[in-house]
Amino acid sequence: MTMSGFDALLPRPVSAEPGPGSCPWPAPVEVRTAWGLPAEGYRLTIAPDGVTLEAADAAGEFYGRQTLRQLAGPDAFRAASIRHGPVELPCGTITDHPRFAWRGCLYDVARHFRTKAEVLRFVDLLAAHKLNVLNLHLTDDQGWRIETPEFPRLASVGGWRTSSMVGRHDGPERDGRPHGGYYTVDDLREIVAYAAARAVTVVPEVDIPGHARAAIAAYPELGPATETPWEVWTSWGISTSLLDPSESTLDFFRAVFDHVLDIFPSPVIALGGDEVPGATEAHHRFVRAIAGHLVARGRTPMGWDEVLDGGDLPPMVIGVWQDRERASLAAKAGHDVVLCPEDGVYLDHRQSDHPDEPIPVGYLQDLEHFYGFEPESGPHVRGIQAQLWSEHLDTVRRTDYAAFPRLSAFAEVAWSSGPRDYAEFLPRLRDHHLPRLDALGVEYRPLDGPRPWQTRPDAPGRPR
Repeated sequence: MTMSGFDALLPRPVSAEPGPGSCPWPAPVEVRTAWGLPAEGYRLTIAPDGVTLEAADAAGEFYGRQTLRQLAGPDAFRAASIRHGPVELPCGTITDHPRFAWRGCLYDVARHFRTKAEVLRFVDLLAAHKLNVLNLHLTDDQGWRIETPEFPRLASVGGWRTSSMVGRHDGPERDGRPHGGYYTVDDLREIVAYAAARAVTVVPEVDIPGHARAAIAAYPELGPATETPWEVWTSWGISTSLLDPSESTLDFFRAVFDHVLDIFPSPVIALGGDEVPGATEAHHRFVRAIAGHLVARGRTPMGWDEVLDGGDLPPMVIGVWQDRERASLAAKAGHDVVLCPEDGVYLDHRQSDHPDEPIPVGYLQDLEHFYGFEPESGPHVRGIQAQLWSEHLDTVRRTDYAAFPRLSAFAEVAWSSGPRDYAEFLPRLRDHHLPRLDALGVEYRPLDGPRPWQTRPDAPGRPR
């Protein structure tokens, strides 16, 4: 028997030893607790008479079953069986565990709202790739997506905008279409539970003290005084509208974060802290106060690397997105790090220089670039995270196109250690994994460029 059945896996296993014969699938699976395997690890032994799955924990069992699904072929990823009779699995032993404990993807539902069903679908796609953190970006200048009963205008006013910029430009043109939506408390609890059953932790993000214009539109007293009525922002980019760092605003957001803590059991809660033009010491103090509030409630705050400029913070998780050298700065200050550099793993950035590439913004980050991303390691590095900002992703079809198959390459980087060879990866992706995405109904970007209906000649970009 060849190793081809094992080589088809995404991510790659730590070790795979072939054995004689094959096993019909579906087959009995005996599950055992495995002592000595790292967290989330598993060992699969496939024999002619059945399968033994030894798992370090519940996540390890889930990933072992995902590997069986991968080995069973693309049709195992369909919503219902379309074949009669068993398929044959190659016999052998697979021992597997992840490289990083944090294998994440940020999903921006603030700029363009995604329905609950669409978020659940995205959780399924993360789980199929053995990714385990969904950083859910819930608030921004362009929308507030959390039902907050104590402050109902956050959703009723901050949850929708009158129009949206199409593409990226400096002009006044907008599409004239109202856009909005928010998740009820029960919706969010359902998302959390659904993700947990698939070994995915939902890390919520409420952005302060910038990226807060939707909140200010709902409650103008949270922002600076102005003669012009506040509105939820219809532009992309960096808004200069900041929260007023007063004690009353701080009390407001303490209550908001307490509400978030009641919904999300995640040990880590994200507070943003990025892109705060004209930040003052009062704004830094505001961030420190919210971070301290989260620590007092037994959680670990997470902030983007700009928060490092704000002075004496409690131990945090720092999302390093600007300059990778800031990872060292964060570690020296006693913080853990998640690496998510803009020039490395931003899924909204353009995938080629081809003229048909839809809304080409940001740096060129093609599939080979994602597969070649080499994160630093160390005791303070929790892991890595891809970023899926949604300014230019107004439908799930656009999200699929931006995310896949680059997120598939990222998943292998997050899980698998050792040298990587793009020439070896590409046929595994093309021959084995793209058919799985087809079976899942993912409208990914073809390897040779966009299909005609995936182009956006109506929407200008802004490459860097």
